[in-house]
Amino acid sequence: MEDVLYGVDDGIATITLNRPAQRNALSVASAERLFDLWSEVDRDEQVRCVVLTSADCGTFCAGMDLKEAARVRQEQGRDILDLLRDPFYERMRSVEKPIIAAMTGHFTAGGMVLALNADLRIGMAGTRGGISEAKVGRGSPWGIPLLWMLPQGVVMEMVLTGELVSVERLHALGFVNHIEADAQAVRDRARTMAARIRDNAPLSVRAGKRGLMAAMSMGCDAGLAAARLTYREVYASADAQEGPRAFAEKRAPVWTGR
Repeated sequence: MEDVLYGVDDGIATITLNRPAQRNALSVASAERLFDLWSEVDRDEQVRCVVLTSADCGTFCAGMDLKEAARVRQEQGRDILDLLRDPFYERMRSVEKPIIAAMTGHFTAGGMVLALNADLRIGMAGTRGGISEAKVGRGSPWGIPLLWMLPQGVVMEMVLTGELVSVERLHALGFVNHIEADAQAVRDRARTMAARIRDNAPLSVRAGKRGLMAAMSMGCDAGLAAARLTYREVYASADAQEGPRAFAEKRAPVWTGR
């Protein structure tokens, strides 16, 4: 079976981590497949939104496959991250289309990377997430964006103790958008959100994501100036005229993305 499944239906791409026997841990093959899929998502104009989820096993993603990492070290004398083109999944952060993480279980280490690099997060009640690298001698440079997503003291505790945090607390702190009772409800909620995003003007959606992500790096004033430039294409588009016209005519807008 494929480690990562991919499909597109009605403008929504679904990426599914498919290693339930390994708690959906990320192998070299699955990490490389994810890297390629982000470019495929950006190239496909039919895709308006992405749902990232996993096969049911109680864990959304357990992080890096530590057994494979140990085998690579023993057989090749190399760290497993040296085999990856994108060891910290940074390409995911530059995907133009919004990504919703439908977290169907616990999420730790690499699972937390995927969660924080997504744009929206749906969690399952009773699960936990966190940064467990300190417990296995690894590192978490990828966790820096969390300082713009969670209080500094919470991030520091997660990094230094390696203890997991309940999804309920992460929801209360604003990191998780919604919590659902079970895995299917998580996926259903993600699909509903994806459909709402899909039905909006694509240029507006992409500019919205791009502007917010840029501002997180630039700060408020520089981010505001950059957003004004980003939205010029939106205001100059045919869709910017179609939206008000459709509203006045009491019909659904027909977006062209131009």
